[in-house]
Amino acid sequence: MAPNDKRKIPGFAEGLESEPELDPAVAILAAVKTQEVSEDEFAESVSELGRLAYTLGLRVAATITQNREGFHPGTYLGSGKLAELKDAVEEHHAGVVLLDHEVSPSQADHVETGCGARVMDRTAVILEIFHRHARSRAAKAQVEIVRLEYMAPRLRALSKGTDRARGGIGAKGAGESGVELDRRKIRDRIAELTQELSGLEQEHRTQRARRQALNRVALVGYTNAGKSTLMRALTGSDAYIADKLFATLDTTVRALYPATKPKILVSDTVGFINHLPHGLVTSFKTTLDEATEASLLLHVVDASDPGFVRQLDVTAEVLEDIGAGPVRRILVLNKIDRVGDAEAEAAATQKLLAEYPEAMVMSARRPEDVARLRQLVIDIFAESLVEGWLRVPYDRQQLRGEIYESCNVLEETYEPDAVIFRVKAAPGELARLEAKASTEGPPSSDE
Repeated sequence: MAPNDKRKIPGFAEGLESEPELDPAVAILAAVKTQEVSEDEFAESVSELGRLAYTLGLRVAATITQNREGFHPGTYLGSGKLAELKDAVEEHHAGVVLLDHEVSPSQADHVETGCGARVMDRTAVILEIFHRHARSRAAKAQVEIVRLEYMAPRLRALSKGTDRARGGIGAKGAGESGVELDRRKIRDRIAELTQELSGLEQEHRTQRARRQALNRVALVGYTNAGKSTLMRALTGSDAYIADKLFATLDTTVRALYPATKPKILVSDTVGFINHLPHGLVTSFKTTLDEATEASLLLHVVDASDPGFVRQLDVTAEVLEDIGAGPVRRILVLNKIDRVGDAEAEAAATQKLLAEYPEAMVMSARRPEDVARLRQLVIDIFAESLVEGWLRVPYDRQQLRGEIYESCNVLEETYEPDAVIFRVKAAPGELARLEAKASTEGPPSSDE
C-alpha cells in the first residue's frame, strides 16, 4: 500500500505504537534456545536481533532468554519466563517485545496479553525494516505483498472483539464479519500489487536483455557486510551506505570505474540474513535475478564479525535456492581493518588466507585494496574475451561508438565500402555486434 494511502488494515498501523505509559522506543528481547541450537549460534542470533532492533530505531533495555526442549505451544516462553518478561517491561517501561523466532498468531497474542507490551516476532521485525527501507516502486510492492500475506492469518487476534457481522441494505444473511471483510481487502490488494509487479518485471526483463551480452558482476552477501561501500568504491556511484541491516533493498547497476573496455557492469543486491522470511526471497526474485544472471559473484563477508562463518553458510544456501549456485564467485573477506591494530590485522589475514586461500582479504575503505579487487575482476573477464573482426559499412557508422564502448579495439582499417575493426570482446557481445553490422567475416589476406 502506498505510504499516503488512507486505507488501513487492522493491526498494521505505521510506526511502533504502545500503551501511553510505555515508551515505544524501548524494547525487550526474548529468545528461546532449543537443544539443536549451539550456544554460539544462539548468542549470534540474539545479537543479530539486537542489531535489527537498532535498525528500527529501538533501544534494547533487557534480554530474556530460556533453555527449553521446544517452544511453549501457547506462550513461546514458559510461564516463569513470561512473568519475568512482564517485570522487565514494567521496570523499563518498554513498549515493544521482540521475539527471536516467528511465532503463531495465538502465541504472539498470549505473550502480548501476559506482558502488556506490543509483540513483534523476528519475521515482523524484518518486514518492518524492509517496509521502511524500500524506495523503488517494485521494492515497495514486493514488501507490501509479503507483509499482507503475513498479516492475513493474524487478523482475528488483532481485531480483538471487533469481529462483528457487517451487513447492509440488500445484503443476504448475517453479512461478512469484520475479519472476513479485511481478509477480502487483503486478497484484492495482493492481486492489485501482483498485477503491478508483473508490469514492472517486464520492464526489468527488457533492461536485463539489453545487458545480457555485457560482463556482469553481482555483489552478494549477508546484510551489513559492506556491499554498498564496496559498490561505491568499485563504481564511483552514490550508493546509499549506513551501518544498519538491510540499508539497501533496490538493485543498483553501475559500470566499473575507471571504465574498462569491454565495459563491466556491477550490481548490488539485497542482503541476506538468517531466517529470512521465504516470502521475501520469493518476492525479491527480480532483484536476486541479478545474481543468477551475472557472470561473476563477489561474495562479500564481514570478516571482523565473529559469526561470519554462519553468515557464509546462510548466503550459500540462499544462492543455491535461487539457482545461483553454479555461478563463479570470489570470496571477499571485507572489513579486515576492524579486527584491531596492524599486528592483529596481519595475524587475522594470515589465518583467513590459510583457511580460504582463494579469498580476497581487504577493506572496501582502502583504495589500494579496492584496486587489487578491481584488477582481479578485470583479469577474470579477460580470460573469456575472444578476438574477432567487425566489418561495418559506411552507412552504419553509428555503431562506432557502441563498438568502442563495449570492445577493446585493437586495430581499425578502411576499405572502399566499410571500416574493419579488429577487436577483443565477450563472445556474446561480439556476436551481437556482428549481427547489427551484418559482418561478412574477417578481411581477406590481401587486404
